[in-house]
Amino acid sequence: MDKSVIPSESIVNKIYVFRDQKVMLDSDLAELYRVETKRLNEQVKRNISRFPKSFMFQLTREEWLNLKSQNATSRWGGRRKTPFVFTEHGILMLSSVLNSDIAVKMSVQIIETFVQLRKIANNYEEIMSKIKQMESQYNNQFGELYEALQQLLSKKEEKPRQKIGYKKNRK
Repeated sequence: MDKSVIPSESIVNKIYVFRDQKVMLDSDLAELYRVETKRLNEQVKRNISRFPKSFMFQLTREEWLNLKSQNATSRWGGRRKTPFVFTEHGILMLSSVLNSDIAVKMSVQIIETFVQLRKIANNYEEIMSKIKQMESQYNNQFGELYEALQQLLSKKEEKPRQKIGYKKNRK
């Protein structure tokens, strides 16, 4: 097995959602690309025109603190600045500015993971749509049944019914 290939679960665990976008931290990407975070960010700054806000952005202090609090054991240590995060497109661009075989291989693997996640999300949305459709269909059917039962139960008998059968003569 190629040492540069890592399990998709390891990548999925490094994907976060900020500002309604799936992103990866600069430090996690640096680890995957086998470079220092400082070097990764230097290359980004040297090629900043390749990284518009839709490709990369810096987390706010609140976002960063929230992320650290969600992960009880913080391995991120004492950063002076909040991290940069990269979207799927930013990760693709990173492989071109880092220009190493490992960066290219890891970018391909990360993008494939993003594609798998998108497929899973689409399947989930399809299933949820079908469930909602079935719920509304059955709610209508059971609603009609419920109404019929309510009508039967609410009908009050105006006079007692006569008993059927033989009557004994009482003397």
